[in-house]
Amino acid sequence: MSDTFVVLLRAVNLGPHHRVPAADLRAAATAAGLADARTYAASGNLVATAGASGATSETAVADLVSRALEERLGEPFPAVALSLERLEAVVAANPFTAAARDHPAQLQVHVPFGTLDAAGVARLALANPGRELLTVASGVLYVHYVDGIGTSRITAKVLERAAGTVLTGRSWSTTTRLLTMARGGRGGAT
Repeated sequence: MSDTFVVLLRAVNLGPHHRVPAADLRAAATAAGLADARTYAASGNLVATAGASGATSETAVADLVSRALEERLGEPFPAVALSLERLEAVVAANPFTAAARDHPAQLQVHVPFGTLDAAGVARLALANPGRELLTVASGVLYVHYVDGIGTSRITAKVLERAAGTVLTGRSWSTTTRLLTMARGGRGGAT
């Protein structure tokens, strides 16, 4: 098993509060003992190796980063981590391959912070008045916003209520960019 992890923060840098500069995210990861810390975009994306941290699980890595950020910035920043292998499985399990190819900005991957209620998501998919397509696979929620995200009634709160847990979403482009970085490519990293 690889010691490379992708760490995702939830709802950061969306306004004047809950700000996490990329440099602080990298510094917090390094202070927590992780190595090779690289960030992508401003939405709280980190790729790092376990380094000297001793962390061997996704939960341990997420907890290390979350605690280090709180120590550094003075407020809690929940995090979820995916191992390289798990992220590869998430990308491979994508049920919306045409959307990924033709409209990657309309495809989101929502990673749960807890156990995903697949039955709740299925109920939402059936009751959905819009054209969004929702599927749970490989432990994550895939949403194809056929008409775009901006006009959708399927908001983060609606998804979380159906899923029964907090989620953090990334576009397909960001998801695959993070996979490239986790495999050793730079992929626009800082």
